[in-house]
Order: sequence, then structure tokens, then C-alpha cells
Amino acid sequence: MAQVAGPHSELRSLWRSRLEHRARHIAGEDQPGVRRAAVAITVYAKSGSLHVLIIKRAARGSNAGQWALPGGRMDPGEDLVDTALRELHEETGIMASRTDVVGVLDDFPASRGIVITPVIVLLDEPQRPRRHPAEVASLHPLPLEALTADGVPRWHPRPDGGPILQMPLRRGMVIHAPTGAILWQFAEVVLRGRELRVSELAEPAFTAR
Repeated sequence: MAQVAGPHSELRSLWRSRLEHRARHIAGEDQPGVRRAAVAITVYAKSGSLHVLIIKRAARGSNAGQWALPGGRMDPGEDLVDTALRELHEETGIMASRTDVVGVLDDFPASRGIVITPVIVLLDEPQRPRRHPAEVASLHPLPLEALTADGVPRWHPRPDGGPILQMPLRRGMVIHAPTGAILWQFAEVVLRGRELRVSELAEPAFTAR
């Protein structure tokens, strides 16, 4: 992917190098009936610092009322980067191109036979997101520092003894897998330059609705 000059060109190069030096986990290639989806981890400048955009899903529809990243299922004729950029625009009004894409994290095999591919988008120019009311209840830009703060992540015991990942990113916002797992991998691999796999993390029952 070509390098692009811009206010975040050095950061873009660093993030790309961290992604290019690891083997991406691809899920579901040999599984019949797998449905492909993509989400956009969208980073942009707001109030002088970089933020990542979190959405809260509308009260009706898929994953109603849950914290999420902009995204959805792949349409015929698309690749997963196309899907992430289209859904980002449809749900938040943000216009991004393939030159804004830094790279792709590991696939996350989610419930209901869906495999989610996270696409990292770094915008050079500030934009003001505007929600699609039928799909998005509210928009929540969070400072990147929230992903690496003390106490993030934390673990909650399940009745069967297995831990559940929680990403407490601000008051009233605790994000679970799959979105929480994707954000944790982004924080470790891209922001911190560490290796981390998250595809085996369990989802709580409510995210599978």
C-alpha cells in the first residue's frame, strides 16, 4: 500500500510497520456458510488529539443498544476494506478512502457464523461524524489513551469459570467481545507494538443476540 504524505504520515508508517511484521490470523476460510463482515477502527483528530470512534447501536435491529465499531456485512462484489469504508460512511457520514487505511487486524469469529475483519482507518483531515439514526443511537469519540489506561482491560468471571473480557473505556461504557476484543488487539498490536491474539476470547451471551 502506498505511503501518503499528511499530518499523520509518521504515525501511519509506524502503525503499518507493526502490522506488516506479523502474520494476520484469517478465520473461516474452510467453513461453509460463514458470513463475512468488516468494521472500521476509525482514528481522527478532535480537539487537538487523536480519538477513536465508538458507536452505540440503535435500539432496534442487529445488536440493538450495544457498543460497537461502524461496520456490517460484506456485499457481493466488495472486498472487506470496501465493506468497512462503505459502512463507516453509511453509519457515521465519515468519508474515507483506501489511502486512509493503515492495515487489517486478525479476523474475529463471532457468534451466528459471522467472521469480523477489523480495518484500521487513520484520517489526515478532521471530520465531523453524523449518525444514521436508523442504525446508530449515538456517536462517541474516545481519546486513544482510553484504550491503554490503567485497568483496561479487566476480566469478569463467568458461571462456568471462564473469564469474560471487559474494556471499561469511560464511565458507563464497558465494551465486551467481539468489539472489546478487537479494540484490545488494536491497543496492543498497533498502539503498543506488542503481539496479541484474541480470536479465542468468549463473547457474553447478550452480544450474540
